[in-house]
Amino acid sequence: MADSIRFILNGQLHDVTGLPPSMTLLQYLRTAVHLTGTKEGCAEGDCGACTVAIGRLDGGKVAYKSINACIAFLPTLDGREVVTVERLSAAAGQLTPVQDAMVKCHASQCGFCTPGFVMALSTLVNNTADANDADIHDAIAGNLCRCTGYRPILDAARIANKAEDRALPSNAKMLAGIQRKTMLTYQTPEGKFYSPRSIEDLTSVLSIYPDATLLAGGTDVGLWVTKMHMDIPVFVYTGNIEALRHIRTGNGGLEIGAAVTYQDAFSALSKYDSSMEDMLSRFSSLHIRNAGTIGGNIANGSPIGDGPPPLIALGAKVVLRSKAGERVLELEDYFIAYRKQNRKPGEFVEKIIVPAKPDSVQFRVYKVSKRFDQDISAVCAAFALNIVDGVVQDARIAFGGMAGTPKRADKTEAALKGRPWNGDTLAQAQAQLAADYQPMTDVRASAEYRANIARNLLQRFFIETTAPETATRILQPCRIKPRLSRKSARSMAVWARLSSMIARICTLPAPQPIPTIFWSRAAVLPRMCCKARTRMRK
Repeated sequence: MADSIRFILNGQLHDVTGLPPSMTLLQYLRTAVHLTGTKEGCAEGDCGACTVAIGRLDGGKVAYKSINACIAFLPTLDGREVVTVERLSAAAGQLTPVQDAMVKCHASQCGFCTPGFVMALSTLVNNTADANDADIHDAIAGNLCRCTGYRPILDAARIANKAEDRALPSNAKMLAGIQRKTMLTYQTPEGKFYSPRSIEDLTSVLSIYPDATLLAGGTDVGLWVTKMHMDIPVFVYTGNIEALRHIRTGNGGLEIGAAVTYQDAFSALSKYDSSMEDMLSRFSSLHIRNAGTIGGNIANGSPIGDGPPPLIALGAKVVLRSKAGERVLELEDYFIAYRKQNRKPGEFVEKIIVPAKPDSVQFRVYKVSKRFDQDISAVCAAFALNIVDGVVQDARIAFGGMAGTPKRADKTEAALKGRPWNGDTLAQAQAQLAADYQPMTDVRASAEYRANIARNLLQRFFIETTAPETATRILQPCRIKPRLSRKSARSMAVWARLSSMIARICTLPAPQPIPTIFWSRAAVLPRMCCKARTRMRK
């Protein structure tokens, strides 16, 4: 007998039947229950206009995370709580601290993206007692503003961060009442959806449907439906299997269940090197990291996934399981060709084992992309060299974006092993990269650019490991003072005064009435600022 999908939406229990299992949460909100505050912008998890908070029971309390509703399939919400912008209100129907600060700081113009920003920041202040600017930037890195600009939004976030009444509304008792102990089986004429609760259930379902689509965070599979319009007859969801959601340390190594999200694994993986933390913080956005899993990123075999290169360089192994038993592979051996993996029908990724890094191993990972945040890599490079007394004893180098799969640089590694770690060895290793990789040209980068970047990243690794006092990363853009004409200088002065006036308005205490002249001037600010900038360009 088919089950229904049960979840709490804005404090009300929803019991859903008859809707396709490939329906997204965003489609349900906007078309089925007509909660249109949540917007559709990109339908691929990039713009954040559809941001909502998802609550899950954790130790008797509701733990909230922000996700993109546009790529979250409705059945994955079974046993969860969903909070949309319509649910937000303080006592007596007043604005919440985030909403109030957004209004006072004029942090919205067209308003299309505003609900997403409000939900992202509301989840942040709910989860973080004293968020700093880095936390705020990270929280909204996955939210695009098309007209307002980020300065007033950041100002609003800083003000809301100081408020006392900041918790999202929740009902842990109500959520506990809809938790399942057995597998969810949801069926409609459009397809089937299974959500096992144990590894035994998972192996059993996959033995019946060996070619079923395995679903974890949906950050890739979601686009198969929303962008490629694929029909998926059978989903098997791994997000409710606790045995796949563990992080364990032992014998100096790390074991990560396949259903662990990148955000949950962030701190454990970051301990390998600060460059790993830098890369993970740029791994898509917080909303995507809250959903996307380690196992899913590996299982789909993308040649530009940022997860596999550093894990390969660290010597990670992947554990596959099916009803026939367990297989353990070196991670690089899992990837066979473009979108082809060493995974048999009925098998699934169970866990990833990352060995401890010896003190003598120098490890770095670098990501190069057109944008700093929320962008796919043109090249991702990971280097792990075991250097003893200035001699390279062992080398593991892996690149993403340079071939049809994440791939080790075998010839480059051979050119390094047993040789002194100096400039001559570096030059010989750089020359071998051309033998290891023949990159392609696409919208992200040309083949020539990728080849140059690969050589340059190896040189950067050399500099950082031999001359660590040398700065290799520009933390802030250079600020060059332009030469301005008198007319342009006057325009700059006007812009500075206008900016100062906006800042004063934003910091006025709430009970204090704002003089009418401030509002009348604020109303023409966009036109005045636009004219000032136009004059400066001339």
